[in-house]
Amino acid sequence: MTANATDRSPGEIVIGLDVGTTAVKAVAFGVGSTWRRTAVREYPLLTPRRGQQVQDPGTIAAAVFSALRACAEQCAGSRVLSVSVSAAMHGLIGLDAGHRPLTPLVTWADDRARGEAAELRATGRATALHQSTGAPVHPMTPLTKLMWFHRAEPELCAKVRWWVGLKDYVLWLLTGSLVTELSSASGTGLLDLSTRTWQPAAVDLAGIEPDQLPDVLPTTSLLPLAARAAGESGLPPGTPVCVGAADGPLGNLGSQAMAPGTVGLSLGTSGAVRAAVPEPFVAPGGRLFCYALTDTAWVVGGAVSNGSVVMRWAGRTFGGGSGDDGALSDQAVLSLAESVPAGCDGLVMLPYLLAERAPLWDPDVPGAYLGVRHSHTRGHFVRAAMEGVALQLSTVVDELDRIEPVKSVQVTGGAFRSPLWTSVIASVLGRPVHLVADAEGSALGAAALGLHALGRAPRLADAPALLGAPSPDTGDPVPVSPADAEVYRNVRAAIPPLLSSYASVAELFA
Repeated sequence: MTANATDRSPGEIVIGLDVGTTAVKAVAFGVGSTWRRTAVREYPLLTPRRGQQVQDPGTIAAAVFSALRACAEQCAGSRVLSVSVSAAMHGLIGLDAGHRPLTPLVTWADDRARGEAAELRATGRATALHQSTGAPVHPMTPLTKLMWFHRAEPELCAKVRWWVGLKDYVLWLLTGSLVTELSSASGTGLLDLSTRTWQPAAVDLAGIEPDQLPDVLPTTSLLPLAARAAGESGLPPGTPVCVGAADGPLGNLGSQAMAPGTVGLSLGTSGAVRAAVPEPFVAPGGRLFCYALTDTAWVVGGAVSNGSVVMRWAGRTFGGGSGDDGALSDQAVLSLAESVPAGCDGLVMLPYLLAERAPLWDPDVPGAYLGVRHSHTRGHFVRAAMEGVALQLSTVVDELDRIEPVKSVQVTGGAFRSPLWTSVIASVLGRPVHLVADAEGSALGAAALGLHALGRAPRLADAPALLGAPSPDTGDPVPVSPADAEVYRNVRAAIPPLLSSYASVAELFA
């Protein structure tokens, strides 16, 4: 739980409920003030089999209500105008007719459907699906996950009445209504961007019936908090629940990356870079997604599967720590990375440990270290992991730059608590980078959307400021060492020759 310097409770608050990959965060924002209170509850990402990344819906449900109750207890005396919901994208849960989960939450990181995605690409259907739905064909999408279930678990599928996402499940817990919203639906690979409804061809390809999917509501829709949810959360029954949007688009709103030329970059377990556009736009080349924030505000961009999870892997693999798995603490890993110079003396990592997404959208490309020499130490391997993530994110920024020149980057996420992460990202991007406070991001975006839905912020872009967010780009950008920036430009330029140098090795084993 966190608090700001002001202890006086405001008269009115909006709660942003952000249900993420490994934790749920409930943040209460004072209307017209900088007051806020936060409660966080964590839960594990499970790997029952190789390639599977799942979570227990019951564990998530308990975390949601625990975080809301803890947040509500800190808001005594204030009127809760709304709870507005953000949730991680691309998850899938099968429910029976009584809304009981028959499957775990199959998360975005689960790549069991890589064969189905490969088949769609091989048959040429991937391009048309991407153009019509805005979601690149990849194992992350519910479309390919449903194809997998249809083929691998037909008996289970016969028992499933509803196929829903994480957001839909959370809304059912809170309101008793089984619905989804435009933003989360736009990330499924099943929604037609032009009609804003489920696409018959994609639904048929998934092997399900249209009535197995929830109705799609506008992201500003309000539903009453159900009596049972009120009892578990400590909030008044009937409190308006804004159905909200997906965490990625809400991250742009919360970090105030909504203007042309400004992009939002978030970095946690995974990472993403997004730019706001006024209407659906699928960029040529098939390297970027297009997802909704509202019906008149959309984001284009790319997510990378391999964010700070790569550094945690490096801490286990090269750590020599005292934990059961030999992993170093986060701070020890960062200290090890800081012990070597920018550019790692020629060592480069391609950080494809999990099935990679943007801009390749190829789950089969493996990670690798390039340029390994005898002089490289543990610190070099750890820092190269960090720099590899930053370089991957820079390729997404480059794709967005082709649509609208990128003049400024608003960054948010847990990784940026580290000055080293912040410095490396800023130096690699080579553009003005502005750091957004930790409490902002998707939770603030959710609360801002909720305030807009209530009519308290006629212009969506004005809503964050009404919840105490500072104006974007008001502070100085992150300082960048010109020497480091030059090193990273050279590292990028060196990657193609490094890759081509292995051609002779390939011939040796042919």
